[in-house]
Amino acid sequence: MSNSEQARVQSQNLSPDKVMHKLVSLAKRRGFIFPSSEIYGGLSSCFDYGPLGSEMKKNIKDLWWNSMTRRHQNIVGIDASIMMNPTVWEASGHVASFNDPMIDDRTTKRRYRADHLIENHIGKLVRDGKQADADRVKEEYEAAAGAEDSNRALYEIITGNCIKAPDTGSGDWTEVRQFNLMFQCNMGAVADTASIVYLRPETAQGIFVNFHNVREASRMKVPFGIAQIGKAFRNEIVKGNFIFRMVEFEQMEMQYFLKPGTQLEAFEAWREERFRWYTESLGISREKLHWYKHDKLAHYADLAYDIKFEFPFGIEEIEGIHSRTDFDLKQHQEYSGKNMEYIDQTTNERYLPYVVETSAGADRLFLALLSDAYQEDVVDGEPRVILKLSPRVAPVKAAVLPLMKKGGMGEKAEQLCRELSENFLVQYDDAASIGKRYRRQDEIGTPFCFTVDHQTLEEGSVTARYRDTATQERIDISKVGEFLAAQLVKA
Repeated sequence: MSNSEQARVQSQNLSPDKVMHKLVSLAKRRGFIFPSSEIYGGLSSCFDYGPLGSEMKKNIKDLWWNSMTRRHQNIVGIDASIMMNPTVWEASGHVASFNDPMIDDRTTKRRYRADHLIENHIGKLVRDGKQADADRVKEEYEAAAGAEDSNRALYEIITGNCIKAPDTGSGDWTEVRQFNLMFQCNMGAVADTASIVYLRPETAQGIFVNFHNVREASRMKVPFGIAQIGKAFRNEIVKGNFIFRMVEFEQMEMQYFLKPGTQLEAFEAWREERFRWYTESLGISREKLHWYKHDKLAHYADLAYDIKFEFPFGIEEIEGIHSRTDFDLKQHQEYSGKNMEYIDQTTNERYLPYVVETSAGADRLFLALLSDAYQEDVVDGEPRVILKLSPRVAPVKAAVLPLMKKGGMGEKAEQLCRELSENFLVQYDDAASIGKRYRRQDEIGTPFCFTVDHQTLEEGSVTARYRDTATQERIDISKVGEFLAAQLVKA
């Protein structure tokens, strides 16, 4: 690309309502994400990660894992079983209280969360300048939480305020019912109540029940953390927004065990570190990240914040940071009959540790990175789609492109590709014009392209092209691997 062409690269603002459609289309076309079992019509809110998607997701998980278990000597990892003794979920409160209030529209047959309908209505009243009405509905909503029949109270708020479905405008409502989000399955040959187990709705409980196992095996002293990446399953009432809310998803969680009374200091330290990870390690735009403090806390928490991201469809959570008190260990001690206390060998103190949790969704983060990276440029009058992914996250680190296949350029490019592939995921591409090949790599987020041309054969240098700026420079072909490694470290 000439200097004049570089100067004509222009950024274009994209309307948010079109971005999701473009992301979904790109994800399938380029092999990031496919609808699951598509040849059979698919399955609602289930997706498969394709060749590029599986690489990118692995990069995200590896970066998270390293940030926890490599940078902290007092954090170790586990990989707990998806299915556990069902009493685990009784102790954690999931059997009794892992429910969402569900309401159906008789006309459209669509299902909604009753609490979300009310919260969205309150927000609309505020936006419309009807603060007094918003405050009144909010008081009714808060009172419903403590009502003897909370389902009936929610129903009366919805019908009494003529709240309609946000997507259809309909409002022929059924009664509100509680809907447990856990998937049940039967273990063994006989389908009776004794054989019921659950697909875990979160990965945290596998960490809590292994507290002493990990502590003893790793000779850990409080404070210390246990990290885990794994699948979780929730029978969500409301699904959608591509991979943002799925029934099968992957969590990246770390539970940090500490002495009671020290949790607030640790909580703030983890808040700062986790926010910094998104901007420095992943390269997410700081202005698209927001803090949200929970006023309405879960039964196990005494303090909770979310890191939220500006998705095209709204500002939504990508990670929660929670102070879980000693609730989980206390519950498992009571239900199992096993002592879950920690004994400080220095002071001889005995206590149930408090826990600060960081919990991020790998799939939501994947979508956030795609959303943040997606841009459209115009290069010399030609539009291009570009994913400005951090080189650490990008699935393909570099492409090797012969200017033409003949004259020894193809063989030289293939040799360079083989050498780089020992340490990096690299693509070789010799189909179509060099400009079209650049565009293909821009669209999948490849940060660097190395072009083998006549000058390569004459003096042993290649053209290195930078994705974000489309600028180019010549480097010695023997230094390409060193150059690429340095760029990935610097990213």
